[in-house]
Amino acid sequence: MKPTIDIGTPAEPGPPPEGEPGLAAAPIKSPRSIARRRRKDSALRMWRQYRGSTMGMVGLGILTFFSLVAIFAPLLASRCDLSAICHPDNPAIAPPSARFWFGTDIQGRSVLSLVIWGSRISLIVGLAATLITVVIGAAIGLVAGYYGGWRETGLMRLTDWFLVIPFLPLAIVLSVILEPSLYTVIFVIGITSWPSTARVIRAQVLSVKTRTYVERARALGASDWHLVTRHILPNVGPLIFANTILIVAVAILTETTLSFLGLGPDPTLNISWGTILEQAFGQGAAFSGYWWWIIPPGLAIILLVLAFTMIGYALDDILNPKLRAR
Repeated sequence: MKPTIDIGTPAEPGPPPEGEPGLAAAPIKSPRSIARRRRKDSALRMWRQYRGSTMGMVGLGILTFFSLVAIFAPLLASRCDLSAICHPDNPAIAPPSARFWFGTDIQGRSVLSLVIWGSRISLIVGLAATLITVVIGAAIGLVAGYYGGWRETGLMRLTDWFLVIPFLPLAIVLSVILEPSLYTVIFVIGITSWPSTARVIRAQVLSVKTRTYVERARALGASDWHLVTRHILPNVGPLIFANTILIVAVAILTETTLSFLGLGPDPTLNISWGTILEQAFGQGAAFSGYWWWIIPPGLAIILLVLAFTMIGYALDDILNPKLRAR
């Protein structure tokens, strides 16, 4: 007989040694937590790249300054300063002094107070009109680029129609037809500024929808809504964001132009930098040497538009793969 070797009964698995976690102890992350972690890492990486842009940080600093001025306007200047009846003893057309840092206008109102409160209207109009522009432009660009066919043809012909008509005359006509108000200015700017956004988004969607991962998701039975919201829109989102920053500058300039032409919001209710310039030129400030009535609001417009432009170009360098590689 061959000798047998007793190997004993197999021991039951015990707990893993202390300090060495077993496989069961590792937490299982859900797809949502992984996606949130990736988005957070992507945002932090973008912020680190943005901080390396001198132009972008200067623009962000200027924008932060004007945003704080607009938010804390009631603390910086009394709203009563916007009415001539509150200070009937104020001198009219007074040059800058220790009492009036930016001088006064024809009604004796402090130009500094006008500029401070005007920052609110200019920023509100710029941001609200840009929101309308981006929503309309992104929706038309996504539908035209993704579906193609008769939808693309019809939407692009509509876009071409808006592009062919001169922008400023169309905005002036709409402002005259509608009742002059702050909401009218926002609507007019938003409804006439979306064609360029639609064309940019459509071109990007045409490129994204032919990529391999989109074709794979479509082959697995993904719906159009799933493809657009989960694959196409996240890849087009950075372009929309960078384009939005640049559109704000255009919207602020358009509001200034309409207000300068007397088509802006009612100056007795809402004062903006454009209405300040319109009143100054109406009183001949440019030819009478009242420079303090023109330079402060004009300089504020230039700085704010420059800030949004610098931020937009800095983000474009980060979010655009071709510019980032270069």
